[in-house]
Amino acid sequence: MRIGELAQQAGITTRTLRHYESLGLLPARRTGNGYRTYDEEDLRLLRQIRTLADFGFGLEETRPFVECLRAGHPAGDSCPASLEVYRRKLAELDDCVEHLQRVRAEVGAQLARAEAARAALQSEADIPGGPPPRCAFTPPDTEPGSTKP
Repeated sequence: MRIGELAQQAGITTRTLRHYESLGLLPARRTGNGYRTYDEEDLRLLRQIRTLADFGFGLEETRPFVECLRAGHPAGDSCPASLEVYRRKLAELDDCVEHLQRVRAEVGAQLARAEAARAALQSEADIPGGPPPRCAFTPPDTEPGSTKP
């Protein structure tokens, strides 16, 4: 099949295919008249690359999976190098999850502090003689309900 047909079947652009070819992820076979030519195995390689990319793997991280398929293995993740990439990616994801959990805890603590401060201000406003509530959009030298600019 030619480049346009492969791109359509893989759901990517011909430019992306050329980029993969330049990186050595996709073979560069040409016919006698110079046209690129591909087969079902190339489509299989592209599907492996796209699946891994959808999971957040960089193009260089897909290389061991592609090489594993090219070596004739039934799956791109049945080789030791592919398994090592999985291990590294899982460690990276674990680090990201831990970071996000710390950020979430901080945001939750900030929210709790802000709500407590707001509740304290609200209870002051309810006390007779306490400060009247102010609209954040009211200029400081005007009172709510007044006609002064």
